[in-house]
Amino acid sequence: MRAARLIKMVLLLQSRPSMTAGELARELEVSERTITRDAQALSEAGIPVYADRGRTGGYRLVGGYRTRLTGLARGEAEALFLSGVPGALREMGLDDVSSAARLKVSAALLPSLRDASDTAAQRFHLDAPGWYQEPETPELLPVIAEAVWGDQLLRAHYRRKDAEVERELAPYGLVLKAGVWYLCARAEETFRVYRIDRFAAAEPLKKRFSRDESFDLPGFWEERAAEFTRSLLSTQTVLRLSPDGAGRLPYVVDRAAAHEAIEAAGPADGEGRLTVTLPVESEEVAYSQLLGLGAEVEILEPATLRSRFAQAAEAMRALYG
Repeated sequence: MRAARLIKMVLLLQSRPSMTAGELARELEVSERTITRDAQALSEAGIPVYADRGRTGGYRLVGGYRTRLTGLARGEAEALFLSGVPGALREMGLDDVSSAARLKVSAALLPSLRDASDTAAQRFHLDAPGWYQEPETPELLPVIAEAVWGDQLLRAHYRRKDAEVERELAPYGLVLKAGVWYLCARAEETFRVYRIDRFAAAEPLKKRFSRDESFDLPGFWEERAAEFTRSLLSTQTVLRLSPDGAGRLPYVVDRAAAHEAIEAAGPADGEGRLTVTLPVESEEVAYSQLLGLGAEVEILEPATLRSRFAQAAEAMRALYG
């Protein structure tokens, strides 16, 4: 356990100019006192770890020292090959460089580990698109991806509902969500999300942009995705659910909205049914989603939606007697 921690400590110091005892302690999940002892042990073993004293001090490796303690265990090698997304890399035009990198890594592994790429591929496969749809690669994706990797400004024509606008974008990152590609970019000092299949034209400029190092792509996407979902749920419905209906509700409507509605509901009535207020995208969407719950849900509001369910129930009764 300690040997693995010491190796990781050396690799951390090798990858950065210096690190404080607190930073190393957080990375290695130990106390600062343990870091002090480990640094002393490394020095005694001949690894030139130097401690800078004072409030701004820390630990560093002297003289550009590089360690060769970079061998991978089988689990680590397999995890490395799992980290790639071959389909997405191919769509971005990075298939060749990805293949070359995988070959180089394979060649550098110990002979006993060179089958790691095959064993990983036979145990995990990522199929990003949803069911019942044929994924299409946007024609401009490789061009936009090139600008993203090169931190190049992008002149783009983007199709909106009834118009096409021209924008100069600083393309920060790409997101693949359920088979659809999105670009997260800065436009006029504001970060926005663009569907790549709505770009009519895109041209990387020779001018590069300086990235905001505080920008966190996963965090930004999570926040915007949650905002987008909430913006869609603009119609309020009031439902009366059986216990079975309450259990099935998260599987037919937005899951987060369903859980919030059930948690906010009062106690069940004498028949064991919950009355919940559920935001939905529209009456039309609610009708198609909730109809599958059958008699496990009663629509109380809005009256127009309740009327549609009554008509559907009457039609079903007439059909099946």
